[in-house]
Amino acid sequence: MDNDRDTVINESRTKLENASGYSQIWTVVKDTAESSTGRRRRSMMLFLDDLPIRLGAYHPLGTNNIVLNRTLVQIVEATGKSKRVVNALIYNLLLHEYLHALGRLSEQEVRDQVYETSRKCFGERHITTVIAQRSPWTLLKDVQLESAGLPKRVMEIVKDFEKSDRYIV
Repeated sequence: MDNDRDTVINESRTKLENASGYSQIWTVVKDTAESSTGRRRRSMMLFLDDLPIRLGAYHPLGTNNIVLNRTLVQIVEATGKSKRVVNALIYNLLLHEYLHALGRLSEQEVRDQVYETSRKCFGERHITTVIAQRSPWTLLKDVQLESAGLPKRVMEIVKDFEKSDRYIV
């Protein structure tokens, strides 16, 4: 049984660490969420927007949308964090909102589920699990945040975020 768990952890780690772009990270989010909760939802859309730095992402209730804080991701990238860390951050933010989209409304329940999913699928010491346990903002602990005066950009949709093999006929 431990062999199966090790296989899941190694596969999840490899997929996330090699992911290039939001759609590949999203595939890991959906797979690990389904592994953890037994649930899956199709046709989600991702938007990037300049949100207040204290807000990582949000899911407007009743929609198939997730809005990710583009500024937060860019700040973490600009600090020189590795692709592995940036992917772990994006994974955490997307998983959190995806769990809301799957019907979990309680913030504490969702935080706990993000941690449990990360621990189960990546292992206790993986950066994804550490971020889930401590908070994504631990990545910014030594960063000077100055957002005053920055122009707000137009919200953008991430094209080809969720590839579907089904067509409406």
